[in-house]
Amino acid sequence: MKHAHRYVDKWAEVRTKNIGLLLWGGVGTGKSFFAGCIANALMEQKVSVRMTNFASILNDLSNSLSGRNDVVDRLCSYPLLIIDDFGIERGTEYALEQVYNIIDARYRSKKPLIVTTNHTPDMLENPPDTAHARIYDRLIEMCSPICFTSKNFRRETAQAKLERLKELLK
Repeated sequence: MKHAHRYVDKWAEVRTKNIGLLLWGGVGTGKSFFAGCIANALMEQKVSVRMTNFASILNDLSNSLSGRNDVVDRLCSYPLLIIDDFGIERGTEYALEQVYNIIDARYRSKKPLIVTTNHTPDMLENPPDTAHARIYDRLIEMCSPICFTSKNFRRETAQAKLERLKELLK
């Protein structure tokens, strides 16, 4: 969490220098929580932050009456964009094109991006095809990796709830 605090404390410099984060690691290790803490701390300082995922973005694109450009422009208007669970979106040609468009627009806007993913840096550096390579190459340049190696917090929480339930049902 000290990295989250430092990121927020150095926000002016981070924003100016367009320094993003690639939060990677196993499922349930706290990546989204970490990103959410940064978002909340910055919003307390009146910084506009959007935390979303590509499934939601793809829905917005499909439902937008004003068009794809408006959705992309809106996502690029935030000083900080956080994309949660990168890599779980369907790998259709349309989805990959939209993912590329969003990442590329953010890249060109020179605004920081935080991405959470279960993909390892090695997976990002060795993409399966050109479509993925175009996306991953931009992410690698924009976002410094931080590895999350802790145990799965969700399983611990589930186990604690199960124990409480057992006590309640006695």
